[in-house]
Amino acid sequence: MDDGRLDALGQTIVGALAGAATGHSVAFNQLTVDVKVERIVDVVRYLRDDAACRFVNLTDVTAVDYPGREKRFDVVYHLLSPTLNARIRLRGEADETTQVPSIIDVFPGSDWFERETYDLYGVIFVGHPDMRRLLTDYGFDGHPLRKDFPLTGFVEVRYDDQEKRVLYEPVRLNQEFRKFDFMSPWEGADYPLPGDEKAKAEPKP
Repeated sequence: MDDGRLDALGQTIVGALAGAATGHSVAFNQLTVDVKVERIVDVVRYLRDDAACRFVNLTDVTAVDYPGREKRFDVVYHLLSPTLNARIRLRGEADETTQVPSIIDVFPGSDWFERETYDLYGVIFVGHPDMRRLLTDYGFDGHPLRKDFPLTGFVEVRYDDQEKRVLYEPVRLNQEFRKFDFMSPWEGADYPLPGDEKAKAEPKP
């Protein structure tokens, strides 16, 4: 589907979902529709059932973290319409306390997608029958794909052969961070580099 037809489809969707879809854009031959997350169930039901859309395949549910924003998350849904041979991206804003309605009644395949998004970002989906962590361990602290999550994590897991069990311990860095002198090529070193002793010194004026 070319950009012109995608733009027309976006206008149709925004017009049909007044108050739920707030705008659209087309880039890289893909349609993105901005939605209000509290109306996401109405949006995906319309996209699935309307004869002009038929987006019957839910490809993914995920999030993007922008910690500097008031609503730090973009909750993102990707759908495919085999009838139109087109894809659509739905994007809505949420924060740590926003209760995003689950779309599991419309797309049962969103089950693990929503659990993964909750696990890795902390986005809360309400109406989901089994909203547990999916990839991290029970009792895991934090959400690893948030931009403010430390790279080292908070705990490390290891198997202790003497105690014959798995141990959870606070992260301990066994080697202090080294300080490297990453010299800028525009500054130059204030000490002679190997080989410079062979160069002739410029005469001082």
